[in-house]
Amino acid sequence: MRASVRMTRYLESWGAAKPFANLHHRDSMTNEHDKINTADVPMGQYHFPRHSERTKSQKKKFEEELNERMIRTIDGINSQKQWLKSEDIQRISLFFHNKSLEKEYRATTLPAFKYYITCACLIFFCIFIVQILVLPKTVVLGVSFGASFLLLFLILLICFAGHLLQCSKSASTSWLWILRSSGIIANKPWPRITLTMTTTALILIMAVFNMFFLEEKMNSSIPFYNASNETIYYSNGQPIHSMEKDNFYLPYFIYSCILGLVSCSVFLRINYELKMVIMLIAVVGYNTIILQTHAALLDEYSKFLYKTEALERPGVLKDLKTMGSVSLFIFFVTLLVLARQNEYYCRLDFLWKNKFKKECEEIETMENLNRVLLENVLPAHVAEHFLARNWKNEDLYHQSYDLVCVMFASIPDFKEFYTESDVNKEGLECLRLLNEIIADFDELLSKPKFSGVEKIKTIGSTYMAATGLNATPGPEYTQEHDRQYMHIGTMVEFAFALVGKLDVINKHSFNDFKLRVGINHGPVIAGVIGAQKPQYDIWGNTVNVASRMDSTGVLGKIQVTEETSRVLLMLGYLCSCRGIINVKGKGELKTYFVHTEMTRSLSQGNVVA
Repeated sequence: MRASVRMTRYLESWGAAKPFANLHHRDSMTNEHDKINTADVPMGQYHFPRHSERTKSQKKKFEEELNERMIRTIDGINSQKQWLKSEDIQRISLFFHNKSLEKEYRATTLPAFKYYITCACLIFFCIFIVQILVLPKTVVLGVSFGASFLLLFLILLICFAGHLLQCSKSASTSWLWILRSSGIIANKPWPRITLTMTTTALILIMAVFNMFFLEEKMNSSIPFYNASNETIYYSNGQPIHSMEKDNFYLPYFIYSCILGLVSCSVFLRINYELKMVIMLIAVVGYNTIILQTHAALLDEYSKFLYKTEALERPGVLKDLKTMGSVSLFIFFVTLLVLARQNEYYCRLDFLWKNKFKKECEEIETMENLNRVLLENVLPAHVAEHFLARNWKNEDLYHQSYDLVCVMFASIPDFKEFYTESDVNKEGLECLRLLNEIIADFDELLSKPKFSGVEKIKTIGSTYMAATGLNATPGPEYTQEHDRQYMHIGTMVEFAFALVGKLDVINKHSFNDFKLRVGINHGPVIAGVIGAQKPQYDIWGNTVNVASRMDSTGVLGKIQVTEETSRVLLMLGYLCSCRGIINVKGKGELKTYFVHTEMTRSLSQGNVVA
């Protein structure tokens, strides 16, 4: 699924009946019975409740929207495949158009390279078995194959040494260079190419190497068998004495050549053009040997086959020289086509993996962006609740708190300041100033000392915030009786900062706004409500009284309840009694003013200690 689609679904989730239902991007259109699951598909304004009163027009509209989305998804996948085939990979050379992508492909780590070497060694062993069973046992045969086996064993040791040393816990530090060399072979392209050329060249040479040392023996004594199983030996075209009938070794060199070509194709992720060049050189060399250097021997072998069958003019199929050359060419073309097909799918696989990697990075980026956006809307601990994987869509988030400090800070003068006229663009400039004020207030929340302050919302020119919402009630928290009131002091400090910030704004805007603040603390209930526009909010008598402390307050003053004033006095703040006032819905309450010119005294540090 593309990142843009995930972002779209995330935005649509704000209009769904279940907020944040698609935050993890794991929504599915089908259930376990492969039926369309419309309950989990966010349709924005087209989402309907699960009730029987859905109208036919609503259902039809819902199905049309769902079908349209599925068609768009399928078309997107098909267009991606076409894009990969037509634009990224060249049709003839199979190179990537993007040079950096081509360089990255050639430098790809190849841990399976050691298994390619192993397969090539097995093919070499098959050539050894064929020749050791057929050819005469000579010193050259033993020495050549012995040296080849030793070289291939060293190559295998280098490739597998790192794996063996990692499995062995008692490996000494003196063998670390082998471990490093194994890692270099797996991670670097040039060492792999060097070992590939060395291994294939050795196998291709050994397929015909001993053929040159048997020419003299073949000229002196060439055994053949006729159809009646009678042994006839020819020396320069003349029959000689009888020998054992184990010496039909001429055709087996062609079999060895074919096996040598097969060894080039086992290196699957090695460059296609390199394998093509190696196989082309081998086919040219083999054909030169068959058609030129050893043509007389093969002709004499074919001549004997013609005579045994009493053929005056044999056909092409009986000519070992011609058919051997044709067989090698057929195998060369076949292996070349397979190598090209393998190269194409390897590159396509690399392309998909590279695209998948980028998609994963985009997913991670989008998830981080979603987290940031969600934490801007909700408190961090509430956002974690909705980001949790075990969260169920039906869960309603709510949390009760015993001690939360609530603040309402309003600018009553702004109502008189706001006017709609041509001068201020029908009130737009007034709203622009209010936005700057609220934005400056929000900027204070980024300071470390106010990290515990949570902005709840703004109501007109009233700014509502709370502290103590990120605290986790429990035994460890209740034991620290003195520290549990510290967030109330943080709220008062935040109120002081709001007053100072508004004074700075007044100087720059040539206004005389005054802030009126009301603070109260006590138990509240917090939760996220709303389907189309979910919002985090707090409720309770504490919130209502804090709002009344603001509405009944005085400009430029911070009004608190009697209970809150006691806590502030304990924290080192000075409060003066205002007296008893009539609070709507609460009756008469004794309230206090916090001295805004005072800051937290040293007595607070004594309380903490």
